[in-house]
Amino acid sequence: MSNRQEQEQNQLQRTMKSRHLFMISLGGVIGTGFFLGSGYTISQAGPFGAILSYLVGGLIMYLTMLCLGELSVAMPVSGSFQTYTTKFIGPGTGFAVGWLYWLGWAVTVALELLSAAQLMQRWFADVPSWVWCLGFGVVLFLMNALSARTFAETEFWFASVKVAVIILFIILGGAAMFGLLGFQSGQAAPMLKNYTNSGLLPNGIKGLILTMITVNFSFQGTELIGIAAGESENPEQTIPKSIRTTVWRTLFFFVLAIFVLAGLIPYEQAGVVESPFVAVFDSIGIPFAADVMNFVILTALLSVANSGLYAATRMMFALSSEGMAPKGLGRVNARAVPLNALVLTMGVAFLSLLSSAYAAETVYLWLISLAGLGAQVGWISITWSQLAFRRKYVRDGGRVEDLKFKTPGYPLLPLVATVLNVAVLVSLAFDKDQRIALYCGVPFVAGCYLYYYGVVRRKAHF
Repeated sequence: MSNRQEQEQNQLQRTMKSRHLFMISLGGVIGTGFFLGSGYTISQAGPFGAILSYLVGGLIMYLTMLCLGELSVAMPVSGSFQTYTTKFIGPGTGFAVGWLYWLGWAVTVALELLSAAQLMQRWFADVPSWVWCLGFGVVLFLMNALSARTFAETEFWFASVKVAVIILFIILGGAAMFGLLGFQSGQAAPMLKNYTNSGLLPNGIKGLILTMITVNFSFQGTELIGIAAGESENPEQTIPKSIRTTVWRTLFFFVLAIFVLAGLIPYEQAGVVESPFVAVFDSIGIPFAADVMNFVILTALLSVANSGLYAATRMMFALSSEGMAPKGLGRVNARAVPLNALVLTMGVAFLSLLSSAYAAETVYLWLISLAGLGAQVGWISITWSQLAFRRKYVRDGGRVEDLKFKTPGYPLLPLVATVLNVAVLVSLAFDKDQRIALYCGVPFVAGCYLYYYGVVRRKAHF
């Protein structure tokens, strides 16, 4: 077989539509951090501070996605920012970013499976957790192994459930907040009382900064648009549309839901309830509120795991295509799925699950810390790559007006986005609970650089 024939056979197919891209990115964003962690955000920053946190996090997301839009329309490949980093910043940096991002999502799949199994204990207390982990893992593996279109369709419906519940919550919670719907306890509608009683920042600026770190991480997952770009139909049209709809709808859902939550639950109580959404649904008399939210959170977990498995598999495929991972991991099957990369990713996810049982306070903690870091490093590489791409494009004689999608305000906007993303990364050092991400991440990235220049690059020259 000639090199050209082999290359044609090892190509992904463009089968995803705009609605798939939108829901894939939304599915990666709306997870348990939002359904369970929003109460913590309100309790630390207060009602106004919580809304401000989500607005600032949304701004960083918007600026980053504008940079990704220009890159992914100009070069719609599944390697996304790893490929752009390799091409426009340097192969060593691309190698480190790709492996960190792949490992981060592979471990996240394990975390989501473990959390899903724990949720199932509510209904099936006698069934061991490992049975649910294995069962859900096999189902997600099959969804990804059948085809990219099957994965996208599954993720579309997973994400649809979450969006529908958030919309229902905003409508019913808003009605209760302003007295259009009564409470079971007969209490009066709070209106805007929780906002006027709490002050601007009840816990000061420190509470706001700590929640901004958490909130910014909760927006991560939108970069999946870039990874899915290599398998999307008509990327010149679908990618810009998906980025716009994802950014504005995510902000709308998050900010409006937080506005209603903070209006219904005093900030002093928000951090102590297991899920603020359950508390609100319970108070306005939604039947089986806890069971309904248990199901929705289960859907959210499986949705993130599904997206994570896809993202990690495509990143491994891209690393192989760049000569940064074994060649066999870049092969695709008859359904245009990189099956070897999928098997390896699923295997690492299951090994991570084992470490949660046998080395929870060491290996598993390190892996989870790296998982949170991978996406943030990915965002930095997106904004940095856009700066380098545009500079090279113009230097090589390209005309900016010929670009199908242009990041506005160049170079100021991508520079601001890069500074803000780096600031979020550096701010981890000031949060004792998040600091371990840097302790694990810096040595890992340094090790990737050493391995690339000491082994991969030297092997390529021989």
